[in-house]
Amino acid sequence: MMVINQSGNLRKDYFVSYMKLLMNTMNCTVDEAKAITFLRIFDNNKHHLGDFSYQEFSKAYEELKD
Repeated sequence: MMVINQSGNLRKDYFVSYMKLLMNTMNCTVDEAKAITFLRIFDNNKHHLGDFSYQEFSKAYEELKD
């Protein structure tokens, strides 16, 4: 699990960068990067960082998937 200050909202650009980094360094697919990010940042709980951050995470995944 990755420790994040929960007082701030994470934006789509943060998640895009993070998942691209995972895909490049771990040579994984976008779906694998999504699963890793969800585990590490959200602790497998979409409510962990609040609705805004989860929605931005979903937008980032959709952008990378296309």
